[in-house]
Amino acid sequence: MQPTLVAVAHGSRDPRALHTALALLERVRELRPRLDVRLGHIELNEPLLGSVLGELRGAAVLVPLLLGRGYHVKRDLPAAAGRAAHLRTRIAAPLGPHPLLVEALYERLVEAGWSAGTAVVLAAAGSRDPDAAADTRRTAGLLAERLGGVPVVPAYASAAAPSAPEAVRALAARGHHRIAVASYFAAPGRFAAQTAAAAPALAAAPLGDHPALARLLLHRYDEALARPAQPVRPELVSA
Repeated sequence: MQPTLVAVAHGSRDPRALHTALALLERVRELRPRLDVRLGHIELNEPLLGSVLGELRGAAVLVPLLLGRGYHVKRDLPAAAGRAAHLRTRIAAPLGPHPLLVEALYERLVEAGWSAGTAVVLAAAGSRDPDAAADTRRTAGLLAERLGGVPVVPAYASAAAPSAPEAVRALAARGHHRIAVASYFAAPGRFAAQTAAAAPALAAAPLGDHPALARLLLHRYDEALARPAQPVRPELVSA
């Protein structure tokens, strides 16, 4: 029997976030109908991750619905797995950086009206973890390549600089008069709305239930299973 795929979302007070995660997991089930797919949250929403793991038996792969390395991936997920001692647990890498993620960002921008030559602010949640910032910068570089070489500047809603308004002003100071904001968020919420408000012209929707994300979730699941099993310790979790 295949290990259960447990998609781990952060959780949000915005009800759209839960609906979005559930819609994404429906896409995953359509791609792999025989796989048991569950959703667990780190905080703010039910079901909480600990409750989901407590109900499972056998083996599970925790796949973060998170876009880079940071405290939740490095600490919260291994801690939850460690408390579920009855399970054989693996932890997958976060979703980003990855070309499938970039494809979803590109298509969300095009849906919002992006056109060639328009500079982009890649708006992310932000983290004090330098690995998280490195992952966002890597995604920005990949997105710039996908957009034909236009500038793509990372910006953050919290915990890191620059903010989205600062990034917009910096691009404008460099002579870029057409600037779009790409929403580097898995679902709608306060941070996504906050950064979108900084857009002088257009802001893309969050990644949501884009089909590329469903494929990426399964890719991270398969990747985790292909690695040799290791004890779940915080320092072993990396992208």
